Amino acid sequence: MCGIVGYVGKQKASAILLEGLKRLEYRGYDSAGLAVEHDHAFEVVKKVGRVNNLVAETAHHRLAGTTGISHTRWATHGGVTDANAHPHVSSDGKFALVHNGVIENYSGMKKFLLGQGYKFLSETDTEALVNLIAYHYKKEVDRPDSSRFLESVRKTLRHVEGTYGIVVLCTEHPNELVAARKGSPLILGIGDGEFLLASDVSAIISRTQNVVYLKDGEIVDVTPKNFTITTLDQADVAPVIDRVTWTLEDAEMGTFAHFMEKEIFEQPLALENGMRGRFSEDQSTANFGGLNLTPADFRLIDRIYFCACGTAWHACLVAEHLIERFARVPVEVDYASEFRYRNVPLRPNSLFFVISQSGETIDTLAALREAKRKGHVTAAICNVVGSTIARESDGGIYQHAGPEIGVASTKAFTSQILIASMFALYVARMRDMSFSDGVQYVQALKQAPDLVRKVLEQAPHIKEIAKRYAHHHDFLFLGRLSLFPIALEGALKLKEISYIHAEGYPAAEMKHGPIALISENCPTVFFAPKGEIFQKVVSSIQEIKARRGKTIVITTEGSEFPAGLTDEIITIPDCHEAVLPIVAAVPVQLLSYYIAVELGRDVDKPRNLAKSVTVE
Repeated sequence: MCGIVGYVGKQKASAILLEGLKRLEYRGYDSAGLAVEHDHAFEVVKKVGRVNNLVAETAHHRLAGTTGISHTRWATHGGVTDANAHPHVSSDGKFALVHNGVIENYSGMKKFLLGQGYKFLSETDTEALVNLIAYHYKKEVDRPDSSRFLESVRKTLRHVEGTYGIVVLCTEHPNELVAARKGSPLILGIGDGEFLLASDVSAIISRTQNVVYLKDGEIVDVTPKNFTITTLDQADVAPVIDRVTWTLEDAEMGTFAHFMEKEIFEQPLALENGMRGRFSEDQSTANFGGLNLTPADFRLIDRIYFCACGTAWHACLVAEHLIERFARVPVEVDYASEFRYRNVPLRPNSLFFVISQSGETIDTLAALREAKRKGHVTAAICNVVGSTIARESDGGIYQHAGPEIGVASTKAFTSQILIASMFALYVARMRDMSFSDGVQYVQALKQAPDLVRKVLEQAPHIKEIAKRYAHHHDFLFLGRLSLFPIALEGALKLKEISYIHAEGYPAAEMKHGPIALISENCPTVFFAPKGEIFQKVVSSIQEIKARRGKTIVITTEGSEFPAGLTDEIITIPDCHEAVLPIVAAVPVQLLSYYIAVELGRDVDKPRNLAKSVTVE
């Protein structure tokens, strides 16, 4: 969850660290801090609250050094206090460390270190880690000075149970950083006479586009002139330098009020990028070379298993509907956080698919590894090139949606649905979908960006609806078939950014319990597109109105309702079933966004949440 930035080079470190933290604040904003090494000593500044609080506090400090580390925190161990903020300094004053992850055996470490005379000033697991490094450094007194720092960190990490992405400073090794990862992302940026370390590319993109994605169990030793990568077992690693394809401007807010608003309106472009170059020459199917599976391989697959968390789990539910509907392959969906602890009887010819925007979601990564351990073919839908899930899956599909900064996912979600819909077509055409049906399907997918643009034109209308309903404390979202997951997503969006209680259900399930909640004070958002079950949904709306409930209906063009049945109507274009969930998701994104704005919420940084969940 937390954000990490490290710097070693010729420039003043503090300004670069603070800039990076501002770009990483979506990963955690309980507190922030930095440590700069200068003249064999640390200057440490830590402050509860947003990065701007830290910026204000640093104005009272010199911070002259050219090597430093920084951190923006999402609290796990210990409350939100200045003392618990990172960086943490060893009790002998020689080491400073920032950490993302959870050290599961920290209490045993702490007990041992207290017995050795080390002092603790915080409630965190991280402080045990930095003091253990100091302990091993003291024991390594006979080791050559050039490797003593690195080997002390290496020896410490061999005792660690849990996850970490760390960057460490040492007063006796000026202008040197040691960093390592296991389960938490860490990236090395290669600049002009400088190196940067970060938990996310967005923190360093203003200074370099050349990066090395560190793998689990790797340690990097960095000076202003060079870097070396080794493993915990001291094996040398040949670095693979990748180039980030997006620019700083892609991660800027521009003229929008919030990143979430920007990303909602970027969806047509994200959809276009997700489709680019992925249709066959005859325009009857999709192409996914990165899956590393032949048509013959797909003919053998008799079940597809999807795992994800949060919004991505909702995308999995849409994938289930579309794949079963068009490809006629059974699909099962599970929460990644539950999968690894269940003894799921996967069939031999199953394809195990995961979805993760960041490619670093710890529960999803653990589920992927469990499936691989049991010998299953794995695949992933990810948005971040070089991410851990993208590297460890047997094959995958990149979304190419561009950086998503807002904590509440929008463009990544609709992009995931698009990829799932294209995948449904891909499998269907290998089985029994006809050429003409495939061509029609592709044409429908290509229309998706323009259909979303038409929905976005209704933003002023949806904003007015939001103003009328922002004072309510409970909402229901109801949909059927492929729009049931969109109802779940609409409820989640409203909860995430407005803090209003909301629930999503299949529309037909309303009378099996949720109807007890209906009153004038609990509006219901209905998805009611034209189709074979339109009248069934209309009947559900009538049941709500009979109990004096207010109704906001999202429907397709040409639909007709009995007079007085709907309090509000949002009309979306009539479209193919393959793209309907994408188009239907946009109104509830806008509704949730405008309600949150009306209530004065911090839309991009909702309380208690962070963008990428990298701790279990």
